[in-house]
Amino acid sequence: MGAERASTIAIAITGASGALYATRTLAALLERGQHVELVISDYGRRLLHDELGEKASLDRLMPFLVGKYGPQVEAGTMKIHSNKDLGATIASGSHGCRGMAIVPCSMKTLAAVAHGLSRNLVERAADVMLKERRPLVIVPRETPMSLMQLRNMVLCAEAGAIMLPAMPAFYQMPQTLDHLADFMAGKILSALGFEHDLYPMWTGQVPQVPTP
Repeated sequence: MGAERASTIAIAITGASGALYATRTLAALLERGQHVELVISDYGRRLLHDELGEKASLDRLMPFLVGKYGPQVEAGTMKIHSNKDLGATIASGSHGCRGMAIVPCSMKTLAAVAHGLSRNLVERAADVMLKERRPLVIVPRETPMSLMQLRNMVLCAEAGAIMLPAMPAFYQMPQTLDHLADFMAGKILSALGFEHDLYPMWTGQVPQVPTP
């Protein structure tokens, strides 16, 4: 994994299931020496606690990432913003943020982005990405989806967002939940323009898994 020029990436975590996707994406960006501006909704905070435990609470998040993914995550930097702070750096198009991912993205947040509501920092930062024509990766996690939710996805795609549903593949023969998180984080990094080795590229054949 070669060195990449440091840039600023915004990551938002909202209250849809899939905390492991969020933390793996965070760790992968930090491992590459990137600066992450992180904003978490109220239900996103609950998500981290409910799915990953108290050790992944917001005030312990960096130690959690180091403990789970290794000291290489300290190659990057992270700033945590309040979701109520509409004066934060990522709320302005003049801030040099390369792109943004909302992972996971709740249906409430999806609807707000689709209609440009900008009531909080997650929504405003997403709106900034769209108006500045910068990559906005939306990772919805819901099933089944209603017609309104599908229409909101279309509205976001028409506005320029990259819709990247939390649908991990299985051709790489994942053995653990972490392997599935690697796949989704890799897809997100690709959409943001980063090279990675988080999962094997498709070669035309499914890899053989040794029989235990």
